[in-house]
Amino acid sequence: MPDPTPNADLLRSLGKLVRGLSALFWGLPIALIVCVWIAYSQWLKSYGWIPPIISTALLLYGLWQLAGFQKQERIWRRALDIASVLGTINLGLSPFLYFASRISNPFFTIMVDVLAVCALLFLISLNVVMKRLGAMLPDEALRLETNQFTSLNLNLLIVILVLSALYFLLRLVPSITTSVLQVLPYWLGKLLDNLAQLSPFILIMLVLLPLAMTMALLWKTKEIILDSVFGAVR
Repeated sequence: MPDPTPNADLLRSLGKLVRGLSALFWGLPIALIVCVWIAYSQWLKSYGWIPPIISTALLLYGLWQLAGFQKQERIWRRALDIASVLGTINLGLSPFLYFASRISNPFFTIMVDVLAVCALLFLISLNVVMKRLGAMLPDEALRLETNQFTSLNLNLLIVILVLSALYFLLRLVPSITTSVLQVLPYWLGKLLDNLAQLSPFILIMLVLLPLAMTMALLWKTKEIILDSVFGAVR
């Protein structure tokens, strides 16, 4: 009689994988909404720095659940480790959203800017995680779709990251704008000048498209695992 233990272990790891994908799917929009609201809304400020801590911790919990799947795969583990490190940084920096909204302090502002950049890097690393996960799953259609969407997401996020870095640099060091514009071509200098005048909400709006596509990949991967594995068991 075959030993049922490996199948039980596989089902247990797939169960953690599904829980992790669900936590990431719900954690991404919750973290975005909470972090933006804690910076601008008076209602959430009554809860202090607790809401951003909880929302970013949910993302870490999702990654922790994913870590129980295919522990022997080095490339998969490396992608998860990078995402976990960035998620931990986001968790540690998230209270500064509340501090910066209460006290006008240059250090708090810099920490919020660093958090924004790390959040973009986290979303990039999460797309890499999804690409590695799609390569390990036996569904060929999911693998192709994951490759296409993660490649598109990574390109969009890299462009947004460069724009965000320029925006924060030009805003934090205004003197750079004047000196740099004198040596650049007119059209490029005009573009940087307009970038420095942007509202942070413009950059947030740009993130919504790759965020939505990442959530779609998370949900579809979870549903395919449930249908192909747990549905067959039932």
